[in-house]
Amino acid sequence: MKTSKIYVAGHRGMVGSAIVRQLKAAGHDNIVTRTHDELDLTHQAAVNDFFVKNKPEEVFLAAAKVGGIHANNTYPADFIYQNLMIEANIIQAAHANDVQKLLFLGSSCIYPKAVPQPMREDALLTGVLELTNEPYAIAKIAGIKLCESYNRQFGRDYRSVMPTNLYGPGDNYHPENSHVIPALIRRFHEAKVNNAQSVTIWGSGTPKREFLYVDDMAAASVHVMNLSKASYDQHTQPMLSHINVGCGYDVTIKELAEAVRKTVGYQGEITFDSTRPDGTPRKLMDSSRINALGWQTKVDLETGLGLAYADYQKNHV
Repeated sequence: MKTSKIYVAGHRGMVGSAIVRQLKAAGHDNIVTRTHDELDLTHQAAVNDFFVKNKPEEVFLAAAKVGGIHANNTYPADFIYQNLMIEANIIQAAHANDVQKLLFLGSSCIYPKAVPQPMREDALLTGVLELTNEPYAIAKIAGIKLCESYNRQFGRDYRSVMPTNLYGPGDNYHPENSHVIPALIRRFHEAKVNNAQSVTIWGSGTPKREFLYVDDMAAASVHVMNLSKASYDQHTQPMLSHINVGCGYDVTIKELAEAVRKTVGYQGEITFDSTRPDGTPRKLMDSSRINALGWQTKVDLETGLGLAYADYQKNHV
């Protein structure tokens, strides 16, 4: 309902801010948010107190500690602890305060490293995870299972969506802790400004990745949240309740680098450092479930990269 009181956890993050934009565009004006300084989501008592006082009717759980390969490798304890605490505290507080509808946002890294492509929802827990982000992946799997368990034991309607790699406005452009698209945008922009002759990229350039513009992900999140319970349940199972969200095609890192170079207007060369880790060879989501539920992506990679670079120039240069 347009009048429902909606709590968006992580509203300053890339996904959370896009969900807020999407909700406001759809006419929702009763949106509750809190910054990290106002509410530390790793503190159980503070989170429950927030729910007691504010009584949200719906929750979008987009808050998370996120980062690229380097960040996941360097801070594994931070990634597993903070994400476990955030999701456990919010989901339990939602249940304790009788919130019936909640949407948890996970990650495509929940799937095994050697999973058949494209990755189907039923591939979850069928193999070994990618080592570089295993702690983060385990936390996200726990979030799915938390939602499932509250549904099974208490009859809640807590849903989970698993986005592919996201990019767009609000992204993190940190030189060491960012994901691949913002990292490439920053590096190519700085190389252009400094007239650098070449840019070296980690890995061989051969791994394939799927990328989804963040406002498409926000639209998918709101779409899934608004589905009737009957239609959602028709496409899920009590022990397999998450839904993939992707654009349906992938590109190699080399192809991505060329596309970002073109978007930024950098004229120099691209070289690849194959001594650096590649990560998973391929990550493409099977998004047939959400497509069958009436959602399709709208923003192609070329258009999305242009929008992302414009945001970087406006807010980060």
